[in-house]
Amino acid sequence: MLAWYTHRALYRVSRGRAGLWQPKDSAHWGTMRLTVTGRRTGRARSVLLGYFEDGPNLVTLAMNGWGEGEPAWWLNLLANPDATVELKGGFRTVRGRAAEGAERARLWEQWRQRERDLDGHAALRSGETAVVVLEPRTASTAAGGR
Repeated sequence: MLAWYTHRALYRVSRGRAGLWQPKDSAHWGTMRLTVTGRRTGRARSVLLGYFEDGPNLVTLAMNGWGEGEPAWWLNLLANPDATVELKGGFRTVRGRAAEGAERARLWEQWRQRERDLDGHAALRSGETAVVVLEPRTASTAAGGR
C-alpha cells in the first residue's frame, strides 16, 4: 500500500511527467490515470491504476487494495461508464465495463501471468474481484450507443 501512496506523490510532484509507464511486455503491467465522473457529485475523480493492453482495450482490476468493498472509482464507473485515461503516450476516451464469463477467465489468467500471487491476494476478499475492460470510445458510444 505504501508503494501506491509513494507512486501517487511522485505523479503529483512531477505534474504527471513521472509515474505513468506502459507495460514492457506480456509479463508486466503499466500504470494509467483513470478519470471518472463522481456518481453523487458529478465531479471528475482520478486514480492511478495498473493495467495491461488486450488489443485496443485496457484491462484493470477493481480492487480496494485487496481489502473489502468496491473501490469508489469502480462504483463511479458503473454509474457512468464514460471516462478518460491518461497513459504515458497521451489521453484516451474510454467506456468501462466488467468482463464476464470466458472473457473474464481469459483476462484473469493474463493478470496471473503478471502477478504471481494474484489468487492469494484475491482470496483476502470475500467477493469476486471485477476485471474491468476499458474500451476505446467511438462516436456511437459517445452518443449513448453500446
